[in-house]
Amino acid sequence: MAKREPAVPLTGEDDMRAFEIREFGIDKLTLTERDEPTPAANEVVIRFGAASLNYRDHMVVTGRYNPRMKTPAIPLSDGAGEVTAVGGAVTNWKIGDRVMPIFAQQWIDGEPTEAKRRTSLGAGPQWDGVLREFGAFSEDSVVRIPDHLSMHEAAALPCAALTAWNALAVSGRLKAGETVLTLGTGGVSIFAVQFAKMFGARVIATSSSDEKLERLRALGADDTINYRTREDWDAAVMELTGKRGVDHVVEVGGSGTLARSLNAVRVGGHIAMIGALSAGSFDPIQIFMRSVRLQGIFTGSRTMFEDMNRAIAANKLEPVIDRVFGFEEIGEALRYMEGGSHFGKIVIEY
Repeated sequence: MAKREPAVPLTGEDDMRAFEIREFGIDKLTLTERDEPTPAANEVVIRFGAASLNYRDHMVVTGRYNPRMKTPAIPLSDGAGEVTAVGGAVTNWKIGDRVMPIFAQQWIDGEPTEAKRRTSLGAGPQWDGVLREFGAFSEDSVVRIPDHLSMHEAAALPCAALTAWNALAVSGRLKAGETVLTLGTGGVSIFAVQFAKMFGARVIATSSSDEKLERLRALGADDTINYRTREDWDAAVMELTGKRGVDHVVEVGGSGTLARSLNAVRVGGHIAMIGALSAGSFDPIQIFMRSVRLQGIFTGSRTMFEDMNRAIAANKLEPVIDRVFGFEEIGEALRYMEGGSHFGKIVIEY
């Protein structure tokens, strides 16, 4: 369980609950009180209604993301809430608007840069995350929640959905009729299935669970492969594509699965590198001998987020929520993520 700070109790409306990383470890997360923020001239204050977990959050909390990260720091990058206060110079937002902070706070448009990457929420005290009741953010660094989505569903978007959107719609330039291979049933992979079907693509999806494969088919996956019973899943992909290979791979496994992804993609195809969940090795000769475009994906810009939200709204896409935990159950939620049984997003309700 997370630790509760034996400090000054909540005494008034100007206090808020927050979880801090002071030492690395799930059980060492500390519930504390901080002052409710006051917006600067160009800022809005958001009262969070929900957050969602990404594997990165687990790595941050346990110290594997950056063992030298300064503390105390508030974790989690993805949240959704309502504007409760606006600075005097704010023109885009009003009290009551439903919004989400973007993942990289200063990546508004254009190509990613090191400076933009370093403004990511939830990985250090300079850019505290959303595991708090209120947060102040630049008015340029938040986006509107699609009207049909709940707070729980909206909280799933800033990292996982935007990463999948960037991988397919932006980097991949996905076209109707192309074939997409997705790996597993985490947040990015499930959003990739949903976006690929939105674009009119064929989807081949993998999982180690027949039950999860059935759910993937219900989401629209055209073909599914159980990689536990069919370890040579790359060969299965080639069989399903008439030995041509897929046009796109949403690669979340890392070096442990990349060799098979390279075998499964067509000559001249595209692999979006997103995760590093498994260890292994691969032969880089495959990349240039088969003219494969291997593209690293780091979430996306505010412009991409707004484009994605318009597509989500137009198609009434609904994020898949696996389970909802209470705010003070963050430790249990992170442990649940460790188990790997989830299908879709794990949400924290405030």
